[in-house]
Amino acid sequence: MSVFRPCDILLPDLSDMSRWSCIACDQFTAEPEYWEEAKKAAGDGPSTLNLILPEALLGRVDDDAAARSLHATMRCYLDGGVFKTVPESFVFVERELPSGGVRQGLVGMLDLEAYDWSPGAGTPVRATELTVEERLPPRLRLREGAVLETPHIMLFMDDARDMIIPSAAGGELLYDFELMLGGGRIRGSRVSGVRAKKLCAAIDALPGEPLLATGDGNHSLAAAKLCWELKRPTLRQEEREGHPLRFALAELVNIRSAAMRFEPIHRVLLGTAPEGFIDAALARFPTGEGGELRLLCGGEERSVQTGLGLAQLVELTDGLLGEYAATHGGRADYIHGEDEARRLSSQSNAAGILLPALEKAELFPSVASRGPFPKKSFSVGSARDKRYYLECRRLDN
Repeated sequence: MSVFRPCDILLPDLSDMSRWSCIACDQFTAEPEYWEEAKKAAGDGPSTLNLILPEALLGRVDDDAAARSLHATMRCYLDGGVFKTVPESFVFVERELPSGGVRQGLVGMLDLEAYDWSPGAGTPVRATELTVEERLPPRLRLREGAVLETPHIMLFMDDARDMIIPSAAGGELLYDFELMLGGGRIRGSRVSGVRAKKLCAAIDALPGEPLLATGDGNHSLAAAKLCWELKRPTLRQEEREGHPLRFALAELVNIRSAAMRFEPIHRVLLGTAPEGFIDAALARFPTGEGGELRLLCGGEERSVQTGLGLAQLVELTDGLLGEYAATHGGRADYIHGEDEARRLSSQSNAAGILLPALEKAELFPSVASRGPFPKKSFSVGSARDKRYYLECRRLDN
């Protein structure tokens, strides 16, 4: 049985798909105004914006009431004829990114029996980032009782020749439209029958371990797994084989694609007494070839070659910031973008560390040998490059 496979995919039967498709819920978390603009762009018609809860709203709304409302909207869309079914298929996705390039992907369903987010897991599909279990309950509430799923989950594979996903091109066109609020353009085509079976076989035959790894949507996928683990004991063995909750819809991408860009997530310590920060950092990190860090404090900058991989760098960096804040005050923040990290670190009560980007060849071997990276180790592209909700799948029987 293939780990990643085709399924019955639901697409909206709408003339204006731009209103339907909105960006992943974990973007623009500090910018509620983005989500207000998205609400205006979606208008009063059917939209995935009405099927998800933006993280910018977590803690500002009643999560339980929000889950009930989302579940009711899902049922309304299903019963109201919003969807058409694309049976037993993958969707080959071509995404023109705002930052440049075309990212290709394959939307299908992942067998959650093959996935485990735990450190030390030996499953074919593993987490790339440490899962913070306190973040799971809100996502579990949304998953439990839902009759639909629409994913912002991205899975990684390491296809060195970058041939598997491109071979899916050329099928029946399913959609082609501009994404809202500067998200670029997206085109999807159907892959079914013999071509889909060949793709499954090629994915299953990838060398090395793990076979696949989570990219974006780590916590959403973990919540889907937890939901399945809660449901599985209530089912007979024959019911477990094809139960909808055993699977999760996701987009598979190849990390070797030229359009896949891993961006660093820098650290800044705000509200601290920064004198002595650089000396404390120099004492913490070993020296060696590669693994460059740049230490920022006021107008001063020091570069350190550590000889460490990214996972070790992030662990040491986060440990240093925690200890320094405990002694000198302050709070650590995670910053996308070097210019912004430099600006914040130049303040009189701040300091920062610029981390390197993840090398593509480092990802799978590190996950295999060390387990998941620490949280906020890397980002896949910029905010508007993230996956938009689009395809759906039924979770009821």
